[in-house]
Amino acid sequence: MFTGLIEDVGTVLRLVRVGDSARLEVAAGFPPEEIRLGDSIAVNGVCLTVVEKGPTQLSFDISPETIECTTFKRVRPGQPVNLERALRLGDRFGGHIVSGHVDCVATIVEHRELSANHLFTFRVPGKYSRYIIGKGSITIEGISLTVNTVSEDRFSVNIIPHTAEKTTLRHKKAGDQVNIETDIIGKYIERLLTGQKDLPASGVNMDLLARNGFL
Repeated sequence: MFTGLIEDVGTVLRLVRVGDSARLEVAAGFPPEEIRLGDSIAVNGVCLTVVEKGPTQLSFDISPETIECTTFKRVRPGQPVNLERALRLGDRFGGHIVSGHVDCVATIVEHRELSANHLFTFRVPGKYSRYIIGKGSITIEGISLTVNTVSEDRFSVNIIPHTAEKTTLRHKKAGDQVNIETDIIGKYIERLLTGQKDLPASGVNMDLLARNGFL
């Protein structure tokens, strides 16, 4: 599990295709003694397992499913990537619950600066917009962020100067694609409630949530 608080911005050294899979090598600033083989690290929001390590680089195997469902299909050497190590028991929890399992890829519709802040608007596949709510949490490229506004297939966020400086988002422009993980709590609630035999034809609504103790 992760929190969406980025620890380091690494650099892609190479991506080597192995059939439909791939081996990703990233330059990272983590102290080598703190990284073990088998550790989980979120790379641009994707939970990957360390399979090799060196003094300044880490290697990960990427499955065909992960390549297909994320921006890794377009990753290039020299590209910066957001890195976060898995949460340890007892760590301060400063973001929100992030699993590292990307739901979809979104496209940046607009990126503009206002008073040193970065305002982004994203377009997401329609079936995922129901998991995005105004003032709720969302993970973009591994970063825990708060949704400003949401419409049928778009949502917006505001990036404060500190977050822009410490992550890759400041480099993104309209047309770029990013990894999206929606709030896992909403997905669990939907799964639990849609399994009920007495679920109304209208689906999950405020009345149903209240009757089942979620409000």
